[in-house]
Amino acid sequence: MGIFFGSIELEEEVLAIIQGTKTRSWSIVLYNDDYNTFDWVIECLVKYCDHDVIQAEQCAWFVHTKGKYTVKLGSKTELKPICETLQEKGLAAKLIPNNE
Repeated sequence: MGIFFGSIELEEEVLAIIQGTKTRSWSIVLYNDDYNTFDWVIECLVKYCDHDVIQAEQCAWFVHTKGKYTVKLGSKTELKPICETLQEKGLAAKLIPNNE
């Protein structure tokens, strides 16, 4: 009989912690677009992903030149609200599982 946590995501997160598996098993990937300015992307990365300005500038440049870039690693529970906020701010962000 398992413990009910109220959501499958939280249950998976707790199980991963108990089993000692990676808790940074999810990524927020930011995709390049033709709408957002560098300044806006940098501002969002600083405000919502806790990047410093230099890190945010580097991520924005990688997104621009490579088409996409992983801007934050963490657990699904931690990253989901951050990714949703980036999307609400107009950024093309996606939450994806990392391959183990």
